[in-house]
Formats: sequence, structure tokens, C-alpha cells
Amino acid sequence: MQAKRCFEIITTALTEIGASADQVVTTRMFVTDPAYGEAVGRAHGETMGAARPAATMVVVKALLDERWKVEIEAEAVLT
Repeated sequence: MQAKRCFEIITTALTEIGASADQVVTTRMFVTDPAYGEAVGRAHGETMGAARPAATMVVVKALLDERWKVEIEAEAVLT
């Protein structure tokens, strides 16, 4: 699923700067079909675990590439 891949990219980027998913405070998930919501939410929970960031999921008409079904943004606070 694309959501898992998005979260892999996010966690890799965090690791590269010495951070982790535990430092994520906000996530935004954009899906092109409401039917994807449950799977994306499940992937979010598996990745963000105990961090429990403020999270928003919205349905959009389309993303830049028609093959994309989900896009995820994450913001982390590094101390």
C-alpha cells in the first residue's frame, strides 16, 4: 500500500537527521478516495505508535501524479 511506503520515506528521512517517529507532532494525510481512509489510518497508527501526533486526513480530487492515491506530510520537533 502506498501509505506504508510514504511512512517508510518519512521514517527514513527522520532517521537521517537523527530523529524518530516519536518526535512527529503533526501529520496530514491526503487520499483520493474515502475508501482508503481505514488502511491509511492503520498505517499511521503502526508507524506513529506512541507519538500520537495531531493528525488530519482529507479527501482530495487528485494528486499531481494520477498513480498516487495517498500523500502524507509529517512535522517533527527536534530538541
